[in-house]
Amino acid sequence: MNWFTRFLTSSLGQKFIMSLTGIFLMLFLIVHLLGNLQLLKDDGGEAFNSYAYFMTHNPLIKTVSYTLYASILLHAIQGILLWQRNKAARGNVRYAVQHTRSSERPARNMAWIGIIIFIFLVLHMYQFWFQMHWGKVPFVEYDSLDHPVKDLYTLVAASYENIGYVVFYVVCMVVVAAHLWHGFWSSLQTLGINHRKYNGLIHFIGAAYAIGVPFLFAVIPVWMYVF
Repeated sequence: MNWFTRFLTSSLGQKFIMSLTGIFLMLFLIVHLLGNLQLLKDDGGEAFNSYAYFMTHNPLIKTVSYTLYASILLHAIQGILLWQRNKAARGNVRYAVQHTRSSERPARNMAWIGIIIFIFLVLHMYQFWFQMHWGKVPFVEYDSLDHPVKDLYTLVAASYENIGYVVFYVVCMVVVAAHLWHGFWSSLQTLGINHRKYNGLIHFIGAAYAIGVPFLFAVIPVWMYVF
């Protein structure tokens, strides 16, 4: 097992863990987006509250959720460790003129972008996830359900009435897009999922994902604030 431990603590091993957790988180974002889009239905929150109930009471989903929480922490920790390792490798020597390729800038900024996203996640989870589990969220009943469910829709809608939070959310989605723009291709490249024949398609899919998913997330609070 010594070789395995050495691999996980090596630069390559850390990048490998970053890639696997990153891909898992990117898949989760799609599921999370599909659920959040239920907020746009004009049904008094029935679709979103039903979705939230299912996600918090299905045993399989709950197990995946624990994996998600662990992945977020592991992804963040590995990112910081890699950033420190790379910073130490570059040393503290400063040059009068730095020749940094444009393709290198996103990689160097990933740590700061990741820290901003992590702070957003902590605030986001406190405002919604924590309140859902331990806050005083009222229950609501619908004719289509045989049991009451927590009215999380009203909690979310009330948050999106605050223009400051809406702006903060949208800005954070721009940061998420920048993170995904570099992270999508970087993760696949680290895992060896690249080929000259298909790299153009992979870049296109990555760009579409990096722009499309955060954009749709950002549309939700803006739409609910305006309408």
